[in-house]
Amino acid sequence: MTPAPRARVARRPVHGVLLLDKPLGMSSNHALQKAKWLLRAEKAGHTGTLDPLATGILPICFGAATKFSQLHLDADKAYDALLRLGTTTTTADAEGSVVQTRDLPEADIDLQALADRFTGRIGQMPPMYSALKKDGKALYDYARAGEVVEREVRQVDVHALKLQWATTSADHAALEAQVRCSKGTYIRTLAQDIGEAMGCGAHLGALRRVAAGSFQLAQCITLQALESMADSDRVNALLPVVSLLQDLASIHLDEPESARFLSGLPRRGSWPDTPLLSVYGPGDVLLGTGRVEAGQLHPVRLLNTDEIQEMTQTSVNAVTA
Repeated sequence: MTPAPRARVARRPVHGVLLLDKPLGMSSNHALQKAKWLLRAEKAGHTGTLDPLATGILPICFGAATKFSQLHLDADKAYDALLRLGTTTTTADAEGSVVQTRDLPEADIDLQALADRFTGRIGQMPPMYSALKKDGKALYDYARAGEVVEREVRQVDVHALKLQWATTSADHAALEAQVRCSKGTYIRTLAQDIGEAMGCGAHLGALRRVAAGSFQLAQCITLQALESMADSDRVNALLPVVSLLQDLASIHLDEPESARFLSGLPRRGSWPDTPLLSVYGPGDVLLGTGRVEAGQLHPVRLLNTDEIQEMTQTSVNAVTA
């Protein structure tokens, strides 16, 4: 018997940010597509990939929010990590094959001094199992083919690092790490490098992202919870687009100036030079982002009239629901 064709999902314009607690074992793209399907959204993108073995905060931008997603791609992140000591792997995490096993470290290691060595501006060699590209090809494609290619050390910032012996391990076989770092920091590489500094080797056993920019894990929702909601409640679970811009200075324009700004024309005013700020029209309606140079406001990313109308209507519906 031929199975019945699956019903086509009627897509709709959805604008906002979903703070998803990504589950273990699921790729970031799979989580994105699942959330997009549940919300029947036309357009979506996430702001920073988490590996399948990692869990935690994954901001997903819908509709107009995708225009400002780069702000959170560039934002600092915070993680809770478990470092398995004594074993290195091909991928620097628990997903890889064991490369080497060494004796576990002594208990009298000065963990504060060790953490200090990896705090501040540090250099990292990107892992072969990563999405970084060389000659137009992802590094993991080379790695899966058994090739190791030359990579350049990248400078990243570890703003804070706390290390302690894992409470679940009585034989000093694991460390718990709390890390706050800049974008582009590989926690797998950090775990591997800390293990080498200890003389025993290490790999990343577990990872949970607990903050992304100003977003916190306590604000997140699981896919399971999202799936159990009514359709209208799913949309109401989104943060507004302006939540991506909350750390920026802002400018408010009157109606005539708003129309000119949305048409792409620079506007003149007594504003201080600012590389990036949010721009609002009457009624605190978001128009987009801009920059001020020599008293002129230049558009950077603009919303279109359809997006503004749809976002305004969604806000009205949320208030009257």
